[in-house]
Amino acid sequence: MLKAADFSAIKGSMLLQGLAEEELARLAGLCELREMGEGTTVFIENMPGESLFLVRKGTIRISRMFGEGDEKTLVVLGPEDFFGEMAVIDGLPRSATARVAEDAELISLKKPDFEKLCQEDAALALKLLTNIAKVFSRRVREANDEYRDLLIWTMQKP
Repeated sequence: MLKAADFSAIKGSMLLQGLAEEELARLAGLCELREMGEGTTVFIENMPGESLFLVRKGTIRISRMFGEGDEKTLVVLGPEDFFGEMAVIDGLPRSATARVAEDAELISLKKPDFEKLCQEDAALALKLLTNIAKVFSRRVREANDEYRDLLIWTMQKP
């Protein structure tokens, strides 16, 4: 079981924004710390989603398959970043693969524990969901900008 102090090195994480010390302690009580070595797979695209992960140390490579054996890196995440958040919201299969690029410490929150939090501390759950939504919104906007740039680039080619 984690303690609020386990979040001290990553208090700048968007996931933890606006959380008071007692809320961090409550959240910590529902989370687990997982140490994973370089090259370890956290999860694979299309497998059932069951946890979100907050990077405390190390780096994680998020990728997708674009054809047989053609895996493309979408983003590399580091300390304070979080990923896999859709799993605690919708529980649908993973949309990408996550692998440890550099030895990592990940704080995980499982879907059943998040659901328990929603039942027992709705205010804290709402803060977490709001933080997730803000990051998700930013990611969608960035993807839209990249898509727009790609369309402009392809229309300019002879």
